[in-house]
Amino acid sequence: MKANQATFPVRVMSRLLGVSASGFYAWVNRAPSAWAVEDIGLTALIHTIHRRSGGAYGAPSIQAELADDHRRRVGTKRVARLMRAAGVQGLQLRRFVTTTVGDPAADRAVDQVDRPFTADGPDRLWVADITYVPTGAGSLYLAIVLDVWSRRIVGWAMTPHLKTELVLSALNMALARRPEAVIHHSDRGCQYTSYAFGKRCREAGVMPSMGSIGDAYDCEHDGAAVRPALTLVSSDFVSLR
Repeated sequence: MKANQATFPVRVMSRLLGVSASGFYAWVNRAPSAWAVEDIGLTALIHTIHRRSGGAYGAPSIQAELADDHRRRVGTKRVARLMRAAGVQGLQLRRFVTTTVGDPAADRAVDQVDRPFTADGPDRLWVADITYVPTGAGSLYLAIVLDVWSRRIVGWAMTPHLKTELVLSALNMALARRPEAVIHHSDRGCQYTSYAFGKRCREAGVMPSMGSIGDAYDCEHDGAAVRPALTLVSSDFVSLR
């Protein structure tokens, strides 16, 4: 009725719709609820964060930044709802490409996470993965290190190859945070089981932890909630440039 108020008389629309005109005017003049006012403020922040990310961030990344940088604790579903209402959308995942191949002869770190993918503070548990990124100039591979507590990327690297240098560069960026006794959890791909990667972990005091090949989150319960978030963050991080 409000959208058509300039075209049709309110009393005519009220009669056709079976509602009272007085009820309509009471609704129009009613002050917005505290929840609605908060949604307006959150939507403005979402626009700011999304624009600053170059249009890349989706709901999980925006939720993490709202919590970390703005002290706004809201659920991912609420952020996603406000993004849909505002017409804001992060980057979408591309087709799946195998990025991790195991080395049967390599030493493998034990699984120190054992399924509960939670942390009681920042830089206690990192999870790592490699994502394929198709571009107009050819294929690229993105390695990321995600802090489980904040759900934020703490290290990343991008190269046109899948050599160990890719994951080493991502790890070295994360190590700039100077963590103490952090667990680095990944799958058992040859990049993570390589001697060079293991040596760097030992030098930095990082405790490697590995799941199954091609799946750093090889569980059906707690870890199942982590992999979708990490996959979305991977796609969020790829800019449009």
